[in-house]
Amino acid sequence: MRDMLVVGAGYVGLSAAVAVKQAAPHLDIAVVEAAPAGVWQKDMRASAIIAAATRMLEVFGIWDEIEPEAQPITKMIVTDSKASDPVRPVFLTFDGEVEDGRPFAHMISNVALVGALRGACDRLGIEIRHGFSATGLSIADTHATVTASDGSVLEARLVVACDGVRSHVRDLAGIKTVSWDYGQSGIVTTVEHERPHHGCAEEHFLPSGPFAILPLKGNRSSLVWTEPTSEANRLVTSDDLIFEEELERRFGHKLGILKVVGEKRAFPLGLTLARAFVAPRVALAGDAAHGIHPISGQGLNLGFKDVAALAETIVEADRLGLDIGSINILERYQAWRRFDTFRMGVTTDVLNRLFSNDMAPLRVARDFGLGIVDRLPGLKSFFIGQAAGTTARDNPRLLAGQTI
Repeated sequence: MRDMLVVGAGYVGLSAAVAVKQAAPHLDIAVVEAAPAGVWQKDMRASAIIAAATRMLEVFGIWDEIEPEAQPITKMIVTDSKASDPVRPVFLTFDGEVEDGRPFAHMISNVALVGALRGACDRLGIEIRHGFSATGLSIADTHATVTASDGSVLEARLVVACDGVRSHVRDLAGIKTVSWDYGQSGIVTTVEHERPHHGCAEEHFLPSGPFAILPLKGNRSSLVWTEPTSEANRLVTSDDLIFEEELERRFGHKLGILKVVGEKRAFPLGLTLARAFVAPRVALAGDAAHGIHPISGQGLNLGFKDVAALAETIVEADRLGLDIGSINILERYQAWRRFDTFRMGVTTDVLNRLFSNDMAPLRVARDFGLGIVDRLPGLKSFFIGQAAGTTARDNPRLLAGQTI
């Protein structure tokens, strides 16, 4: 019987395994994944990693490996306009450093991030098993038993569900969710452009939803483009010429000629919050616990906060000789993370409803509000610190760059 079984080998699941194993090497930890081996290497997406998360990666000893592939975000620009507007006034700007030499975020390819975390798992002796799709879960006094579709069985004192917003483990554990569909989908792709972006990220609030341009290494940018689901599906299945014409209307011409170089994919957007983050012998982390709108770029980073809090809770309990899978221990983790997650879910929901429309009075009010924030340096510093995760009072040690 293992001490901890992580279901899901994405960056949240791998980080959870590394965080606990690094601090408690004697614990027997494994990671299982439904997807076949090697699928992760085909993921062409990129993610925004906040400053607090890079501190955790430094503690893991993998940031030096990732950093050459990471693009610092040196500036953030926010506009509010229609796609047809000839001029897009800038209502809010943020400089990208939270402290000397440390930008508030980096853009990192998923392949580079997952590859580095897999390397850490190898060095720590964490087994990663592919083709294991959880179909059954039973709970005993001392352990949980997870059954796979092929009939194989694994036992562990604690099961950590990191298997996404449609988590099978969450359902098997009987944990309910609150969720609704926004009727929107996020189009994700990579674009090459003639001119350099200089590390500047832009978020255009358009009537259909936010359109984010996020800088990557070289003259490339990652896009997160929100449209009503029917329109998003039409765009991703359209000819590249039609797609690039529609893209140019929203992207603009300041970076020159655009060319789509990544796969075009559309992901349905909604809000999903688990009613509980824990059950006997089970803990949820990442999207299994919360799926939020990408308008704030905080989805992945909420998952990293879960990892840091859960790892600290587990390791401290183990050092005291306590049962790491007992509900009393796991409820400490839930108390730590639940309010922050609920607050971020509500914030993204309100922002999406506030900005994904073209009501004239509302546009005037929100543009006035953005302009006020832009003229208050203290308030801007507060917001950037919150976004970077460096000013939270209850940050786990890993997010402060400290070992557990």
